[in-house]
Parts: sequence; C-alpha cells; structure tokens
Amino acid sequence: MEVIRDRGVFAAACRAARAGGSSVGLVPTMGALHEGHRSLLDRARETDGFVAMTLFVNRLQFGDAADLRSYPGKLDDDLAVAESAGCDVVFAPSEREMYPNGDPEVTIDPGPLGDRLEGAARPGHFRGVLTVVAKLFDLAGPCRAYFGEKDAQQLELVRRMVRDLDVPAEVVACPTVRAPDGLALASRNARLSPAERAAAPVVFRALSAGVFVIGAGERDAGLVRAQIEEVLAAEPLAGTDYVALVDDATWEEARTVPEVARLLVAARIGDVRLVDGVCVRPSSAAGERAE
Repeated sequence: MEVIRDRGVFAAACRAARAGGSSVGLVPTMGALHEGHRSLLDRARETDGFVAMTLFVNRLQFGDAADLRSYPGKLDDDLAVAESAGCDVVFAPSEREMYPNGDPEVTIDPGPLGDRLEGAARPGHFRGVLTVVAKLFDLAGPCRAYFGEKDAQQLELVRRMVRDLDVPAEVVACPTVRAPDGLALASRNARLSPAERAAAPVVFRALSAGVFVIGAGERDAGLVRAQIEEVLAAEPLAGTDYVALVDDATWEEARTVPEVARLLVAARIGDVRLVDGVCVRPSSAAGERAE
C-alpha cells in the first residue's frame, strides 16, 4: 500500500490505474476508521481493480472549533485498517496541500437542501463537505465513490452535485453498519462515556418505533414523528435536535407517509451529536424494525 501526500502524485496514481485497465474505487474519509469504513473499503475491493482511500479532516465543514479539535483519529491506526482491507493507495494530504491558497474563495453551493436538517443545525457544513469532495473527485478522475447511508443527507447532496455538475463519478451507497445494540457506527462514538454509550442505542430504538407504527398502518407523518420523539424523550441522557420524515425521492418533508420514506434523527448524548436514519417502504414495513 502506498501512502501519498502530494495531490499531483495521487492524481497520477489514479490515472495510471485507469490506463492499466483498472476502475478506480474512491473511499473518502476523515480518518478515525471503524468497521463502517471497512465495509466501504471491502465493497470497493469487490468491485474495482484499484482502491484509493483519502484521509483528510476537512476544517471547512466544521462550524465549531472545539468539535474540530476533539475529532478523534490516529493516522497509524487508520493506515493499518486501510492496508488490512487491501487498499492500494491512501491519500493523506496536509491542509496546506489540500488548500494551498488558504480558504477557497469559490466553493460548492449545496442548494436549498443544504440549508435544512443538518444544514440548519450546522450552517456551512455541507458547503464544506461538497467543496472537499469536489476536489477529491477532480484529483481521482473518473471513479466509483463509496459513501455510507448513515449520513443520508450528505449522500443525497453528493449525488445531486454529481448529477448537476456532470462529475464523472458513480456514487455508490453502502448500508449503515451497526453495533449489536443498533447504534450506528461513527467516529464520534469514541467520545461517549460508558453511561452515554449505554444510552446511545435509544436513537435506533426510536427509529425502529417509527418503522413499526408505519408497518402497523400509520400514515400520518406527524404521528410517526411523535412516536419517535416519545422514545427519545424517555432517555434522560438524550436531547433531540430534530426528527424528520421526508420523501426519499425529493427530500421534502412529508405530511403523509410516502411510498418510500426516510426517517431521520439527530440527537445529543452528552456533548456527542448522533445522526442516524432509515429508509422504509410502507408496503413492506409490517412487523419490521429499522435496519
């Protein structure tokens, strides 16, 4: 496995792989790798001849300096995970390498969806995300790019950027990886205290409650949200930022449960913010919990 720090060298490595007949599988990450990231690398390894992972903590998507400072991660540990997963190249640039002219004057506007839900809770977050992803796509060239469904709004915005700007990338959505108790794996989970970790699965229980009532025939989106909020409220350590039910095709807030719905939760356990969501089809939700 080759570790690359230079943008030009990374771009050349991806070009050489395509010239040799391999497709490029790109896995963008901010490090602090866990089994969720490993699943993305495994999927890329199954599909593509050349797997490139990026390790870069993108300051532009952090509105809170304290959140940036506390973001976990150890490069040596991350490189060990990447190598064990069969990664061919890891691109781990410095901030100066990624943004040689300082903060960019030209950035990617995420559009109206970027100002809602996570965008409203974290102003400017998605502008920072899409700006760095656009740069990584440009360096990697034509590729398949692998993203987890846990951060569903981010995934949708990357898809829209690729569609609207004719980016030569295929965005591949990969299922959320969960702990046995349902907690979606996330780098920030490492900051949970033992008591907070014990409380954190309430997010998945709340989503599962929403899936259950939809399966039982409830079609009023407000009542589904109320059921999710009730489960969250029963956990003393949990605070709720938002609960939403959107049409998975349009990402518009729904009044009645659509044919394909996405349930979304952002909650705080202590000072750790947990974001999760599930997709549900009412016609097949009877008796199911969230997945």
